[in-house]
Amino acid sequence: MWRPGFDYVECRPAKLYGYHRSFCVFSHVHRGTPENPGLVLGLDRGGSCRGLAYRVGARHVEGVRSYLRAREQVTMIYLEVMGAAHIFETDSGAAGDLKKVDALSFVVDRGHRQYAGKLRFEDQVRLIARGRGQSGDNPEYLANTLRHLEEMGIVDDGLKKLWRAVSLLC
Repeated sequence: MWRPGFDYVECRPAKLYGYHRSFCVFSHVHRGTPENPGLVLGLDRGGSCRGLAYRVGARHVEGVRSYLRAREQVTMIYLEVMGAAHIFETDSGAAGDLKKVDALSFVVDRGHRQYAGKLRFEDQVRLIARGRGQSGDNPEYLANTLRHLEEMGIVDDGLKKLWRAVSLLC
């Protein structure tokens, strides 16, 4: 969310039903290595998730999709799912009318070898604290995600608790 990396026409607060944000992916490239995996967020089945929806101009759709595949699908951990997302009519993402739109989401493939599932809190802390990959340090990823969510008005007490524990080890 905090680093789209492509041009877009519009960005709106959104809600995705049927998936939740979870540290459920062992990172072997961006925030870790196969020998020393990091841990990154994925969209896993169940619940709902607030985030952002980016509208891309029609002539750029395939280019953006190719870019996202190259960036996110290095190890093919995600499934590309076209489905409904609900965008908020106001920038604040406040309660109100939601507009249903078709959206591409990358959701975790539970059958993939990098699927971590639901790890114990202590294991999450350890993996994030020591993860380092091509895109940088895993603790930086957690801090940036937490900061961006807070800027959007999304309070995630679980991520705050995780950050406090990780920061004690860094």
